[in-house]
Amino acid sequence: MKFISWNVNGFRACLGKGFEDYFKSEDADIFCLQETKMQPGQADFDPEGYHSYYHSAQKKGYSGTAVFTKKEPLNVTYGINGEHTDEGRVITCEYDNFYFVCCYVPNAQPGLKRIDYRMEFEDAMRAYLKELDSKKPVVYCGDLNVAHNEIDLKNPKSNAGNAGFSDEERGKMTELLGAGFADTFRRLNPDLTGVYSWWSYRFNARANNAGWRIDYFIVSERLMEKVEASEIHTEVTGSDHCPVVLKIDL
Repeated sequence: MKFISWNVNGFRACLGKGFEDYFKSEDADIFCLQETKMQPGQADFDPEGYHSYYHSAQKKGYSGTAVFTKKEPLNVTYGINGEHTDEGRVITCEYDNFYFVCCYVPNAQPGLKRIDYRMEFEDAMRAYLKELDSKKPVVYCGDLNVAHNEIDLKNPKSNAGNAGFSDEERGKMTELLGAGFADTFRRLNPDLTGVYSWWSYRFNARANNAGWRIDYFIVSERLMEKVEASEIHTEVTGSDHCPVVLKIDL
């Protein structure tokens, strides 16, 4: 199976930048989005052959997720056990032999203004993923808004302590991976440098490849042996993030 996750940073804008061509050419089994920044009905995208699920934030033009899946899920839920629904950050699709969780983790904000909520969200998500994992294995993906280790961003020294590379956020990722989950890209590419999934719009960051790897496919440890590829499609434009791709034998 082929799964794709992409923070589109405004789905309506991304649709005007070749999104549909990429969507069709990749022919993914499940394609999910983060930061759609739209309310229901604002984007005319209902691809043939897919079941579409959108989760919008209450605040207009903010956050939001979407999942397009060829196979209809047994069940679809929004938020984390009915909590954390206001910002449209989490969609879970249950299938016969796994759970698929699309997530847009809250940004801690400059000066770590939102770090307390970020920590609350991380703890709730980790407990939720462990609960799902006790029933059947999990594929967890999205913009997780953290570069876990120094290898995961171009300038770790100057960004130490900043949102996305604070000790608190990195520690929560360490806790998640220690709870029975695997970062598929880093497992397959333990020493690969210079491959990122997000670049600031400032300072010609993308042209200079001054990026961060903050978009992930994370799987239950027992699924790792079934992973065939974990890719970052850095050549795909249309957003300040690029798509990440998981190929797995499920």
